[in-house]
Amino acid sequence: MKLDSNIAAVVTGGASGLGEATARALAARGVKVAIFDRNADLGEKVAGEIGGIFCEVDVTSDEAVDAGFAKARAAHGQERICVNCAGVANAVKTVGRDKQTGEVKRYPIHQFELVIGINLIGTFRVLAASAAGMADLEPLEDGEKGVIVNTASVAAQDGQIGQAAYSASKAAVLGMALPIARDLMGEGIRVNTILPGVFETPMVAMMPQQVKDALAAQVPFPKRLGQPEEYARLAVFMAENSYLNGEYVRLDGAIRMAPR
Repeated sequence: MKLDSNIAAVVTGGASGLGEATARALAARGVKVAIFDRNADLGEKVAGEIGGIFCEVDVTSDEAVDAGFAKARAAHGQERICVNCAGVANAVKTVGRDKQTGEVKRYPIHQFELVIGINLIGTFRVLAASAAGMADLEPLEDGEKGVIVNTASVAAQDGQIGQAAYSASKAAVLGMALPIARDLMGEGIRVNTILPGVFETPMVAMMPQQVKDALAAQVPFPKRLGQPEEYARLAVFMAENSYLNGEYVRLDGAIRMAPR
């Protein structure tokens, strides 16, 4: 797919981190970008800086997602690119003990459901709505109508202690990519997945420097945290290369996560 001003894109989680870098990278290629995010202040700021549009969207809500697409399409037309970066992480052991009393505690099921609801169901909700719109587009070269890029995580394959919900959600995002690509092959819509390692996102940026240094030291090469712009370059490549479909790429400096 040739990226230019004739192409529209939607990026979830586009107000910060990996999503923001992707929105900026696409806009730099002339693409009309709509940012879906819950943070209106940051979202409006980024959208203004890249000449895009902000849509306040909670990916766990059908109504919010539908309203976001309606607003984005009214401004830019039907998107041909959808990049799903919205997500959340937590760290809770399946069974743990209270440090004070020694009492055994189970994983609060509502926290497990929250992570699954945002990372997995939210991703599917957005991509299905986007694909339904793409299906009616006129095909480009090779019959291509659009491309979807989802964000999993290296935790999909080597999750750490306390990552049961996060790993389950990201493994499911990875696992559904091929069947969805097959579902959509008759419509000319591609689906690919990125599995980021440890990246310099706002969540990681809040960690003490010694913790960030320890994380960077675990990366075989290069020995540093990933930069959001590196994720964005891969997302752009996946959009441009029309023969890349049903695939996933670990973007992680060859790290394999230890148990903790």
